[in-house]
Amino acid sequence: MTPTLRTERLLLTPYVPEDEADFVALFQDTRVSRWMGDGPASEEEDRALFGRIFTKVYARELFDVWAVRRDGLLIGHAEIKPTEAVGGHEIIYALAPAAWGSGLGTELARAVVAHGFDALGLAEVHATVAAENEASLVLLDRIGFAHVRDITEDDGSTTRVLTRPRVGSR
Repeated sequence: MTPTLRTERLLLTPYVPEDEADFVALFQDTRVSRWMGDGPASEEEDRALFGRIFTKVYARELFDVWAVRRDGLLIGHAEIKPTEAVGGHEIIYALAPAAWGSGLGTELARAVVAHGFDALGLAEVHATVAAENEASLVLLDRIGFAHVRDITEDDGSTTRVLTRPRVGSR
């Protein structure tokens, strides 16, 4: 069961069905979705993804997925899940553009990493980031992630694989 996490300014909770409109709005914002998975999807695909959080991820307790809230409003999405591409657990996070530039991304990423180390007992946590997503690359470097390798995607773009070990972390 996905636990609730708290930071100084954020509340990470499991999604509830009433979050669907806000989830879809977040993922339909191309400033956000361009960096998520395979990029922007249709509204119908995002609604189906939201449904799978309940019918697949939560129902089977596959991994932790959170709605990220500030002052009661859904402003982001986060998860930590096993991923074959990195051979371990990967963090995924997204914030609405209105929340950018205020340190909330760093606060969010730190909380998810801490959950990976403390609750899941992981020895290391990974992130995969598009090489062009400089804001996330800077954020992850700031909290102790190091670039370990690149993946060349089918479309020729580059994804950076970053890792933060538990031991000796900043």
